[in-house]
Amino acid sequence: MTMKLLLVVVAACVAAAAGNPTSDATKPVVWTGGEFNWPCSSTKKIFQQTGRYISKNVIATRTAIYKDDAILALPRFKQGIPVTLARVSLKSRGSQAVLDPFPCWSLQEEGNCKALQSVVDLFLDAQDILWVLDVGIVNTLETPVRRCPPKIVAINVKTGKVVKVIDLSGLVCSASRLQYLVVDYSADGRCFVYVSDAATRAILVYDVTGGRGYRVVLPKAVSHGCARRDVLYLALVRKPCGTTILFFTYLSSSRLFAIKTEYLRRGSASGRVQDVGVKPGKLVILGTDNGRAIFFRFEAQSEIYRWDSDTAFKRENLVLVYRSGTCELATHVAADYKRGRMRVLESNFPDYVQGTVGCGPNHALSLMQGCH
Repeated sequence: MTMKLLLVVVAACVAAAAGNPTSDATKPVVWTGGEFNWPCSSTKKIFQQTGRYISKNVIATRTAIYKDDAILALPRFKQGIPVTLARVSLKSRGSQAVLDPFPCWSLQEEGNCKALQSVVDLFLDAQDILWVLDVGIVNTLETPVRRCPPKIVAINVKTGKVVKVIDLSGLVCSASRLQYLVVDYSADGRCFVYVSDAATRAILVYDVTGGRGYRVVLPKAVSHGCARRDVLYLALVRKPCGTTILFFTYLSSSRLFAIKTEYLRRGSASGRVQDVGVKPGKLVILGTDNGRAIFFRFEAQSEIYRWDSDTAFKRENLVLVYRSGTCELATHVAADYKRGRMRVLESNFPDYVQGTVGCGPNHALSLMQGCH
């Protein structure tokens, strides 16, 4: 399965480099705030009147591309966000793409612990299963409220059916801040989920096949020099030989680290964490090509770089591949296999945090012009 993924990526890069003509499906998808396909106009009106829908408070931060759709994480950072997991068509045109709740409206109900409360990350695996990280806390940029325990929800993207729910309450503490997740399959087909817990310097490991989870505490050197409320990024790299490696770093850390996933599966990082090297600045990891390349940008900078993890982690091996427009920053880079390129989710996220977005944050889902 891993080799198949790598072959798809290679073939996609070759096709893009050959100069495929640009079609409507490759033009950026753009929208401001969040406009949804509502069940009816009266439902929308009720949500607006009760403060449960404030379009300018809706922002997309993470994405997964499936055929002609982009599935979006819409964290409930502020009040008035009726949907926390949505879908937008990549064929949308005009200045205001419309979002659909994914997989349905009933799974978006705030305060219902059987539904999604605040999705902060998602990961689409090779089996077409979408893994969603729901932290259970809403209004995190205003007055945080814990609605439900944190959980991971697995959804079959073909059918829209929930196939698995993983309760993480037994793996966290009151100080935990869950931020990113990645999913991996071992050589014997076992499924594992890894989640970063920035506040406790740990990675949560859940053996989906075995139905058990545990915490892997990282060495103190990993968080050296970090701020109290820092971000712990994850990036899963797949080598041609089948080995998978998890790269990770705190935003404020001066160094990049890595560990082979086989050690995480054993439940211990002691003596297994590799210091990859000194970072040339504060890196915001944006994603991977599901192979060995990692995409990132520097904090507050619009340029996106690609690093082949088979090369030394040095400035000369960081290749500039994309530059966002004025006032926009990328929050995620994901593979768009159908179009053979990487797709960038970008917005004016800093303005959103500061509350200066006007009608709402501006979003764009753009394609990189070829593989680099």
